[in-house]
Amino acid sequence: MSGTCVIGLQWGDEAKGKLVDLLAPQFDIVVRYQGGANAGHTVVAGDQTYKLHHIPSGILHPQVQNLITPGVVINPSTMLDEMDALAPRGIDCSKNLLISERAHLVMPWHMAEDRQINATEVRGESIGTTNRGIGPCYRDKVGRTHAIRMTDLVQSHRDDRIRTVAEQKINLLKNLGASDDELQKIAPDVVVPLAASWAERLQGMIGDTTDLLLDAAEANKRLLFEGAQGALLDIDHGTYPFVTSSNSSGVGVCAGAGVPPKWINTVLGVCKAYSTRVGGGPFVTELSDATGDRIRELGNEYGTTTGRPRRCGWFDAVAVRYTSRLSGVTRLALMMMDVLAHLDELKVCVAYELDGKRIERFPGHADELRRCKPIYETIPGWKEPVDHVRSMDQFPAGALAYVRRIEELVGVPVGVLSVGPDRAQTIFTDAASVLELQSV
Repeated sequence: MSGTCVIGLQWGDEAKGKLVDLLAPQFDIVVRYQGGANAGHTVVAGDQTYKLHHIPSGILHPQVQNLITPGVVINPSTMLDEMDALAPRGIDCSKNLLISERAHLVMPWHMAEDRQINATEVRGESIGTTNRGIGPCYRDKVGRTHAIRMTDLVQSHRDDRIRTVAEQKINLLKNLGASDDELQKIAPDVVVPLAASWAERLQGMIGDTTDLLLDAAEANKRLLFEGAQGALLDIDHGTYPFVTSSNSSGVGVCAGAGVPPKWINTVLGVCKAYSTRVGGGPFVTELSDATGDRIRELGNEYGTTTGRPRRCGWFDAVAVRYTSRLSGVTRLALMMMDVLAHLDELKVCVAYELDGKRIERFPGHADELRRCKPIYETIPGWKEPVDHVRSMDQFPAGALAYVRRIEELVGVPVGVLSVGPDRAQTIFTDAASVLELQSV
């Protein structure tokens, strides 16, 4: 049995959704295991573009079972809106989507709490959340007292439970300065019938994904785990406090999905051929100049979830080597190669200078990382379009040299190259990567 993980190695937005969609037909089950509606996975198939937030990217393949497991926090209203948008396009999520009864719910009060958090600066800079209520929901999950899970929607105590928590949250948010309009949106008489409407539509898709996954693993089913966000946003191992609220690196797969490590043997680490970041926090290779602006426009670097312009910079091999080791990556997927084809000269960060000293490790403290200066290696650009490339022998020599240098610096072979958003614009680098990633 082969369990394969698709993990983002930067700050998210690495095009994980495209790869999951491409690989999904080779698998029996696709699993979303952490994060929430703050994820934004874009899949392009011919002239159709799909933007997914809650629902696994495998949903476009009706023969594949899709699971949302306990590590995900779910806003049922957002999920139902997403399902309703897919239905006219011939995708019926009720046929191949199962949602864990253990998954926690993002409630209306979580969004109100998130707005209060986002208005507060940390070390003079906003954390820059998506205002989707993700952090407050995970906080309630750990705190337990105010947590509401998917299973609560179909229990007889549902209305009393939600009414009690709503009343407590109103008192809390009053003290935080929430407006009367915000408080009205979380009033029990509003939220209780809303939850009842969720239950009516979702109850047929709620079940025990943990037992199903363990049975599938023992039956030698093929499992594909779809990560959300990126490893540098990991709550424990990322650029804290400018991170997400879940374990978004490879170390979060087992806890979020409910499967032991022995069932996972392939980890595909996804990164762009350059770097991007949304929101606050240190970004060593950021380009606040015309080159950064050009990369943004060439790559259409605007958030799938928020529409915010992404901060852009050169490829950071120090950071990607760190996240590759952290996530146990066996192959790299290098995306957006077509964007770099327009540049005369490329740079790769090979080390940092911290307080006058050269370092090759990724600092654990945001203030240290903020003081780091990039040490670059300059690589000639190839100045030839690559969006037409469909095999390795069609790449310009300069593009291949860039790929090989990244392999050397990160210490992991590149198994996949992407030269555009369409499924067809994806190249497996050699027979070994095809065997590892497709024949599973």
